[in-house]
Amino acid sequence: MSEVVKLERHDEVGIVTVDSPPVNALSAAVRGGILECIKAAVADPAIKGIVLICAGRTFIAGADITEFGKPPKPPALNDVLSEIENSPKPVVAAIHGTALGGGLEVALACHYRVAVKEAKLGLPEVKLGLLPGAGGTQRLPRAVGPELAVKMIVGGDPIGAAEALKNGLIEEIIEGPASGGEAFVRKLLAEKRPLRRLRDDDSKLAAAKADRSIFTNAVAAMTKKSRGLEAPFAAADAVGYAIDLPFDEGLKKEREGFLKLVASDQSKAQRYAFFAEREAAKIAGVPDGTKSRSVNRVAILGAGTMGGGIAMSFANAGIPVTLIETGEEQLKRGMGVMQKNWEATAARGGIPADAPAKRMALINGVVGIENVGDADLIIEAVFETMAVKKEVFGKLDQYAKPGAVLASNTSYLNIDEIAKSTKRPQDVLGMHFFSPANVMKLCEIVRADKTAPDALVTAVTIARKIAKVPAVVGVCDGFVGNRMLAQRGKQSEKLLFEGALPQQVDAVVTKFGMPMGPFAMGDLAGLDIGWRSRKDRGIKSEIADALCEAGRFGQKTGKGYYKYEAGSRAPLPDPEVEKLIDETLLRLGRKKRVVSDEEILERMMYPMINEGAKILEEGIAARPSDIDVVWLYGYGWPIYRGGPMFWADSVGLKHIADRLAFYAKETNDPSLEPAPLLKKLAAEGKTFASLAAASKAA
Repeated sequence: MSEVVKLERHDEVGIVTVDSPPVNALSAAVRGGILECIKAAVADPAIKGIVLICAGRTFIAGADITEFGKPPKPPALNDVLSEIENSPKPVVAAIHGTALGGGLEVALACHYRVAVKEAKLGLPEVKLGLLPGAGGTQRLPRAVGPELAVKMIVGGDPIGAAEALKNGLIEEIIEGPASGGEAFVRKLLAEKRPLRRLRDDDSKLAAAKADRSIFTNAVAAMTKKSRGLEAPFAAADAVGYAIDLPFDEGLKKEREGFLKLVASDQSKAQRYAFFAEREAAKIAGVPDGTKSRSVNRVAILGAGTMGGGIAMSFANAGIPVTLIETGEEQLKRGMGVMQKNWEATAARGGIPADAPAKRMALINGVVGIENVGDADLIIEAVFETMAVKKEVFGKLDQYAKPGAVLASNTSYLNIDEIAKSTKRPQDVLGMHFFSPANVMKLCEIVRADKTAPDALVTAVTIARKIAKVPAVVGVCDGFVGNRMLAQRGKQSEKLLFEGALPQQVDAVVTKFGMPMGPFAMGDLAGLDIGWRSRKDRGIKSEIADALCEAGRFGQKTGKGYYKYEAGSRAPLPDPEVEKLIDETLLRLGRKKRVVSDEEILERMMYPMINEGAKILEEGIAARPSDIDVVWLYGYGWPIYRGGPMFWADSVGLKHIADRLAFYAKETNDPSLEPAPLLKKLAAEGKTFASLAAASKAA
């Protein structure tokens, strides 16, 4: 018998148990074991009914993704499912933990399903750029109807046991998988209930067969936010086959759709992103077995936009927060904004109606830095200037308890410098949240020169606990994300001096898949911020300065690089801006030329990749995939392009290095010269991915 699946008999009930830690993924060994045990149970005359359960913390949580892209190993999952479905004896899936992807497809092939009340059931393949490939798109609509099936398959989010029961995906909610599953099989046998094969039951498809709009409306609602993605539309088509075609034909079309997606660039990029996120949680250069410090309470200094958003992230995860301000007025305003945000989410049905009150109760708003005493982690989110930060950290020395982790939410400043203002530099690091902090998933964790390994592990662990994606980076101006973004900003500005217009540059960047172009982003952030900072440093930027001098600060004044109609955030091209640019160029004696979209794309993206190569060379990021994680979760890089370093590999590093050298010469900009690492990889015909492979081998 199989090592990972075993069959036991409790008089007339055969119990098939999958035991393949950590998540009972459907590896070839698990598939083979299930097949073998089902056949054995069917062949045993003493067994009248079969229950399929899993050991450990979960039911089958999905396919074994490591097998993707490799030659298939028998048995195929569909063969295993046919064996279950065609069993003459009832087969019941008893679910605990999560039944996801292939795990739910196994359960759907069983004649009945039962689950514990905490179980989650879903088909999240779309998040990897795929669709369910073993009958999920054909059996689920027959189990729950096409509307909920579209929601689960095209959206990719799981449902809980209560919703599964209400919609007929499970028969009942049980106490425990082994005892509950066995009891349910005995009940079936006593009642002599007929076997229900989903493939033969079209009753829940009847309404959509009669009125196709039931299906098309559900698809339209679920694909609203799928700009640029292939998988959600292919998944929707596959659910449509369940309505339009006989089961076996639908199954065949689903398989064709799956194979097409699995070979696509988008799915490769999305699977890469999945592994990159997992990899980012592994910290390079930390001794094995380093444990996190315990964090039971967090203190946050500053109740402004960032501090409030960070406080919400902790309260969302059930972690108590002391929110500290310098005055009652600022504190009241900050607390009010959080309350309003949660109430708006509850009104939309995003969180339960009682959640705002529960979450607000976890936040204790107080005035005065001396209130940090009982916090295990203190996050400073005050004004972004070195003098203010140093003053705050100097005071923390006095009031923070020994061993508390002291984190700065800075987006640029030198953490080593900040750490010098305390007597405990080993406890100091950066936790750079992205705005809005309660929504954005990235947290850049900045390792300073003296940061203790266990402080670093604490920051990574707590970031994951509050549903953030942590990426550990080193100290430099702007860390990883903003340092690369600065290169794009420099080029976008230069393009205006050469003849491009803000709307042309932004259109190229959004067509590529970014949520916003650099000029619309500037308007959103406020152009006066950069203007003030330039004036402080004695730098001029003729076009941007001219806009600010004309009172055009962006969305807040209704005009910046674009104009905005009252109450609207939609950027509209403004002839006045074009005129202002023309006048500036005339005054400076600059000639306009026609700038192609292709040049804009290369000059927006390649300098960032070049900076990424420098970041790797300097050891600021440990892996190319960590840079990609920063861009995917902090800057809205399109997931179907996998991140800037992954995308660079697909474009070809030689091409990128050649084009950078060309632009360095053409625009007389030595900063565009290819970085030594980029040049070396290009000359050797290698990729950024080869660096990661080499460091793993070492």
